[in-house]
This record gives sequence, C-alpha cells and structure tokens, in this order.
Amino acid sequence: MAATTYERLKLHTTPEKFYVEACDDGADDVLIIDRVSTEVTLSVKKDIPPSAVTRPIFGILGTIHLVAGNYLIVITKKKKIGEFFNHVIWKATDFDVLSYKKTMLHLTDIQLQDNKTFLAMINHVLSVDGFYFSTTYDLTHTLQRLSNTSPEFQEMSLLERGRPTVCMEWPSSKRTFCSARGIDSEGHAANFVETEQIVHYNGSRASFVQTRGSIPLYWSQRPNLKYKPRPLINKVANHMDGFQRHFDSQVIIYGRQIIINLVNQKGSEKPLEQAFATMVSSLASGMIRYIAFDFHKECKNMRWDRLSILVDQVAEMQDELSYFLVDPAGKVLTNQEGVFRSNCMDCLDRTNVIQSLLARRSLQAQLQRLGVLHVGQKLEEQDEFEKIYKNAWADNANACAKQYAGTGALKTDFTRTGKRTQLGLIMDGWNSLIRYYKNNFSDGFRQDSIDLFLGNYSVDELDSHSPLSVPRDLKFLALPIIMVVAFSMCIICLLMAGDTWTETLAYVLFWGVASIGTFFIILYNGKDFVDAPRLVQKEKID
Repeated sequence: MAATTYERLKLHTTPEKFYVEACDDGADDVLIIDRVSTEVTLSVKKDIPPSAVTRPIFGILGTIHLVAGNYLIVITKKKKIGEFFNHVIWKATDFDVLSYKKTMLHLTDIQLQDNKTFLAMINHVLSVDGFYFSTTYDLTHTLQRLSNTSPEFQEMSLLERGRPTVCMEWPSSKRTFCSARGIDSEGHAANFVETEQIVHYNGSRASFVQTRGSIPLYWSQRPNLKYKPRPLINKVANHMDGFQRHFDSQVIIYGRQIIINLVNQKGSEKPLEQAFATMVSSLASGMIRYIAFDFHKECKNMRWDRLSILVDQVAEMQDELSYFLVDPAGKVLTNQEGVFRSNCMDCLDRTNVIQSLLARRSLQAQLQRLGVLHVGQKLEEQDEFEKIYKNAWADNANACAKQYAGTGALKTDFTRTGKRTQLGLIMDGWNSLIRYYKNNFSDGFRQDSIDLFLGNYSVDELDSHSPLSVPRDLKFLALPIIMVVAFSMCIICLLMAGDTWTETLAYVLFWGVASIGTFFIILYNGKDFVDAPRLVQKEKID
C-alpha cells in the first residue's frame, strides 16, 4: 500500500507518546510514536488523548539518536517559494528537535555536555538555508528521469521513490570547504551537486542537467593555517577502483560524461590535473571525454572574455549531448544523452561560472526550438530577462558556496553582469578572508555536524570514550599567548623608547624575534591548531 502525503498536520504530545495527526479533509490517519519503546504505529484520530499538548507542524524531517536517546525533528514553519508545474514548492524555515526522553537525569555530566554539543550540531545544520520540499511533486528526480520511468514507479509514493539525497538543496556527498576532497571507498565524490535548469513554455517542458564534484581520486587538502594548503594525493590507495566506481554510477545515471577540469595546470594543483588526465586515459571509456582548461591562466589580467574559448571548444559536444524536451501532450521530442561534469578544487567559484555559461548556451537553443526566440535572436538582446537570468545563476552560486564555505560565492560579479569589476575583486577578497577563518577555526564543527546529520557517524551512548573530549596539548594555549605578549611588548618598546637608542633597539629586536619565531612555530605545527573534524576519522594520507 502506497504511503499518503498530507498538507496539514498537528503534533499532539503526551509524556508517553507523540501523535502526528493528518488534518487534510477526509483524513483520519494518526502516526503514533512511542517515546519509550520507539515503536511507530498507524492509528486513527479517536486514539488521541484529550490531555495531549497540541501544536501545528508542517512535516517530519526524521529521527536521530543522540546520547540522551532518540529525537524527533519536525518542521514548524514553512514558506511558499512558488509553483512548479502547478505543484506548490515549500521551503522549511524553522524546525524543532524534540527528545523522546522526559528527563536527562540518567546522564552523567560528561554525557550531558556531549548531548548538548550534538544538539548544537543538529541545530547548526538545520539553521543553514536550503531545505525545500513538495507534498505533490518529486523534487529528487530530473524531468527526463521522471519521463522515462515505469508506470509502477509513477504509482509509488514520493517517500518510496524519492532519491535519498534530496530533502534539501544539498548534494549526496556533502563535505565542507576544506575538510574533505576526492572520493570515498564507494566512489561518491565530495561536493557533488546535480543542477537542473528547467524551461516551461505553453505546456512544453525543457531541461538541461549538469553535475559538479570533487576530482574523483583519493586526495586531501587539510587546513593547516596556510592560506592555500597543498593538496596531497594518496600514494598507496587504489585510485582506479574508486575512480571506476564513480564513473560507472555516473554513466548509468546520466549517460556520457564530458569532464571539464578547471584547476591550474601549474603549481600545487598541477599533480591533480595530471593524475585526473592519466586516470581517464587509463580507463579508456568511450563514454568519457576529458577537457582541461586552466581557468586562472586563461582569464588572468581580467580577460574573462577568454572563457568563450572553452565554450566554443565544447560547443559541438554540447550539441551532441542535446537537452531534454517534451511537448504539451507528453511526447518526448529529445533526450539529453549525457552531462558536463565540471570541477575546480572546491567545485564552487570557477565551476559556477562555467556552468552558467553552458546553461546559457543550452537555454538559447531551447528558446529557439520553442519559438520564444527567432533564428538569429540572442539572449543578451533581452535586457530584462538577461538580468533575471544572470541573477538566478549568481544566487545559485551563493547558495552552494554558503553551504560549503560559509560565505557567498566568488566571481559572482561576472555571473551577474557578464564582466569582472574592481568592486567584485574587493568582495572576493573579503569573502576569501572569511573563508580562511572558517576553514581553519570552525570547519571541524561544521563537518562533524554534517556527518552526524547524514548518519556518517552514529552516537553510541555506551561508548566510554567521547570523541568530543580530545585533550589538547599545552602548546595550543601557550604559543598563541607567547606570540601575542611578545608582539605587544615589541609595540610598547617602540612607543616607550629607552634611555638610549641601542637599548630600545635591543628590546625591539628581542621581542620582535620572539613574536616572529613563535608565529613560525605555530605555522609549522598548523595542523595541530586548526579545528579538525572529530567524529569521522578520515584516513591519514599525508
């Protein structure tokens, strides 16, 4: 029996049970969750006790097990974003995390503190913008995928047929900015995102799908207080195994793969570009093509017009991949035969720019096919639409960047206006500073929050050793204090000169050398000072 979705819900709470009541017209279903045994049963409204405390909710995100026991996560506020093929799309804007337990008296002080930290992690994830849902439309599959499914699939409930990756605007292998790179043992890439651009005109529907994801090798770029940590490739791992797993799944899902690798072809990024190219060559698959484009080299000195070199280079390939198009009667006119898989180091800024240009070219062809544009007409001639379209892609870039890096995307001045500006460079510098701080001093907590939320880490309340209580060496406190004191004394000596200039110079040199020396000691031991993830221990590859 297929599950039913409801628009309106009420949560009734008693000390023993949660009752989730369906309030749509004609509905009599009640989901009962036992707070003691955790058993879940389906009943009817007459079983709700009159003494229960009642509140409206708009959905159940799920349950999660923490130190104190199970917690129920419910949506308490939602906002209508718009309509999609006459289906309402909602954004979940507020949540509540409800404990099954009535008291915390069974916990020790350490367990209480751990439970508080885990709750903070869950609330941190829930506070990030980007949770979207619909009770009547499947947001987890592309238009083409939905059009090519069996009647049995179409009859399944949204819960049964939905891909497990999308109850939010996040990718399947979510990792924060520098805490993870590459792939896992199953071939899932970090920072993987599927982006679908959809056109709806006079009943016809068209879409163009692209993907992005970290370079599918075993590598890392762990924060170490340096502005740009050197990427390290695992020298002992079986790269081909994970690489092949990744692209086998991508070909099954999307078809042909056109890889656009945007990393630098010199400096610290060069070994990754070479390794990626070598793996594609070794795999020797006719379904995969590889294009390397050194974004920074080609666009240096603000020459962003040179991006047309890449767009022109892949134009014929894009025409071969085509796009998905279905007419008002539901007849499929064209299918998209594959995707562009773009990447840079973090799959954010450079990738956003290139994806927006490829999507724009596809949109041009779609609108001409639908008769919106005449032959010879260009999108850039439609000033009002051009502004809306560019802003939509810049907003998409910001949404991805805020979830990964904690700031807006870089280079969005080009995405919004079509040109690079001095103000854009200043804003990029500011965002880069914020990213540097977050990468080094808060990403460990953010990564732990995501690992906990996605189930990559399971809390075991019986575990005597808490992963959250990692003892810190005295140097973590002593060295920064010494550096600050030494620097302060250096400034004081400059401002309050001694009896002779040689005495002043001696004091300044002493404290200056002490502060600089301490700084380099801290920098040398940078990995010990950053906020590293604690819950899921990544394999040491460096």
